[in-house]
Amino acid sequence: MENGEFAERDGSEALSISRGVAEKKLVNPNIEAVLAAKRRRKEAGVDELFTGILDGNRVALAQGITLVESNLPEHQSKAQELIQKCLPHSGNSLRIGITGSPGAGKSSFIESFGSYLINEHKKKIAVLAIDPTSQRTKGSILGDKTRMNMLSANHDAFIRPSPSGASLGGVAQKTRESILLCEAAGYSIILIETVGVGQSETAVHGMADFFLLLMLAGAGDELQGIKRGIMEMCDGMAITKCDGENVAKAMSARSEYQGALHLFPATSYNWTPKVIATSSMTNEGLPEVWQMISDFENAVKQNGWFAQHRKEQQKNWMESRIQDSIISDFYNNPEIAKELPLLENAVLEGKESPFAAAEKLLKIYFKKLGGGQRGFLDDMSTM
Repeated sequence: MENGEFAERDGSEALSISRGVAEKKLVNPNIEAVLAAKRRRKEAGVDELFTGILDGNRVALAQGITLVESNLPEHQSKAQELIQKCLPHSGNSLRIGITGSPGAGKSSFIESFGSYLINEHKKKIAVLAIDPTSQRTKGSILGDKTRMNMLSANHDAFIRPSPSGASLGGVAQKTRESILLCEAAGYSIILIETVGVGQSETAVHGMADFFLLLMLAGAGDELQGIKRGIMEMCDGMAITKCDGENVAKAMSARSEYQGALHLFPATSYNWTPKVIATSSMTNEGLPEVWQMISDFENAVKQNGWFAQHRKEQQKNWMESRIQDSIISDFYNNPEIAKELPLLENAVLEGKESPFAAAEKLLKIYFKKLGGGQRGFLDDMSTM
């Protein structure tokens, strides 16, 4: 090699650098222009989104839900304006919460059941699938659409996976608002699929009209006491995967669960949950599940519970919103953000009790609000 230049690989040098592979042309030579145009694309306004949602435009609905899920302050104000516009057009659907342990076949059941309702009963189905958020990476796979191939391709279905975040029971914080947008878009059945983490499914139960519990036969836990909490909440139960060699086990589990449900106290709305054996492969039991849900809807509308329950939901949603806003405001306070790491370290090092540290932070927060000192410690002199 001379003059600092690299020699070409011709075998005369032990160390050399080859010319390398020639640069390939892009599949789309205009890709940069396309991406730049996409970045410059004007964000749809509230009125445009509202009109699109009322027209049943799935793209507008998806954009509206994205706006609702955003944590940016400028997006939140637009989201609340959009929700307010959609509110008079909401409330006309049947909201069905679907839960079950991992592996119970929730996604398969929803695809088969949703397709059945569309094909046999001409319903428009919206699926709000709550995807578990990793507590380590804070990320979500959001893969429910890939497990509902047929339903996601159906024009009368809308599937929206959302990250659960840190909310109770794996329920996305904005699921309630998403329900209202879906109803305004004309979807008559809203299916809310939960993560399926056990007894913390109370949050989904609080936003659904009918709560369906999916159970897998042969798991060896048919009558475990740990299931009591969630079994008391369910309005109906479906034993999944009742096909092939599993039919006998499914039918046996159905009888056992039905007997167990009869032991629970009567509900305030005079409904006794039923247990139905189902198969997502053969559609076995799907008509019976829909008949059970329809009977439930008719019964609770006649006795007045349905309307009262919806009013209670509205009240609870308001209270939940207040709590979420207060928590968000607390942690976004600059003084709290400054003191929080210091007090956390003091607690970890044993120099401060958790209660005293929390009280100090609350005093800072309430002082900012001008509301005087608040506290849950009886004796402030111990601090």
